[in-house]
Amino acid sequence: MTALELKNKRILVTGGSGFLGRQVIDQLSQAGADSEKITVVRSRDCDLRVWENCQRAVDQQDIVIHLAAHVGGIGLNQQKPAELFYDNLMMGSQLIHAAYQAGVEKFVCVGTICAYPKFTPVPFKEDDLWNGYPEETNAPYGIAKKALLVQLQAYRQQYGFNGIYLLPVNLYGPEDNFDPGSSHVIPALIRKVHEAQIQGDKQLFVWGDGSPTREFLYSVDAARGIVMGTQFYNESEPVNLGTGDEISILDLVTLICQLMEFKGEIVWQTDKPNGQPRRRLDTERAKVAFNFTAGVSFEQGLKNTIEWYRQHAA
Repeated sequence: MTALELKNKRILVTGGSGFLGRQVIDQLSQAGADSEKITVVRSRDCDLRVWENCQRAVDQQDIVIHLAAHVGGIGLNQQKPAELFYDNLMMGSQLIHAAYQAGVEKFVCVGTICAYPKFTPVPFKEDDLWNGYPEETNAPYGIAKKALLVQLQAYRQQYGFNGIYLLPVNLYGPEDNFDPGSSHVIPALIRKVHEAQIQGDKQLFVWGDGSPTREFLYSVDAARGIVMGTQFYNESEPVNLGTGDEISILDLVTLICQLMEFKGEIVWQTDKPNGQPRRRLDTERAKVAFNFTAGVSFEQGLKNTIEWYRQHAA
């Protein structure tokens, strides 16, 4: 397995100032990339929905790692499905085309688990990606991101453009988005429990009925997988990044309450949506293709995330 040598490569990381992006930059540096040759674009300075900005961003770059996304939990997906579809499709599609035109050596696109069909057999295999429509609450986002896989495969077929597509499962970790309006389940729950403790609340209200299962990947592990894919993977087929373990939302809430020492009652809001019934990935392809397996245990990852939030909540 020959590694793509990162030293002396000019690397663009979109979304590089975000929660996952900071970890990816750290992993790139550990893998030998020159930190002064890594370029980060931030949405406030460079709107990638604008074609000319994409052209400027990829100019003179050797590798593009596309992490930037307009993303959130079920609530945001229900409120802004059109924005999530348009923003993610335009950013990714234009960036891929601009990178191809600019002669970029390699394009790494980070997709989403939301691209899988609602009733995918568990564990989700990459070959199941097209066997049905995604879960309705996040389908516009998932389909926009999945279209980028089609684009990369088409550009490889017609132009010989080396683009790869990685599918990380739900991420969590320190520096996550804890904004209740747009956060995912783990940061949302940590914040809820923390605020309930501060306010002395005896009840914790949680969406759904607790029955869905989810798989979670610690952000440092995800970043390591992305960099390993960048170095060692050059095929057209998508690759799952995950742990291969699932936990029910009921057990997740119970575990977070236990780790945070919240003794109150959990009240399930069964009039709220559950989202996709089950999520667990088949992670064999990443293991075989570039020797990636997750390293941080779920409980340790949660402890790190809770500790970080408590230090920064003020």
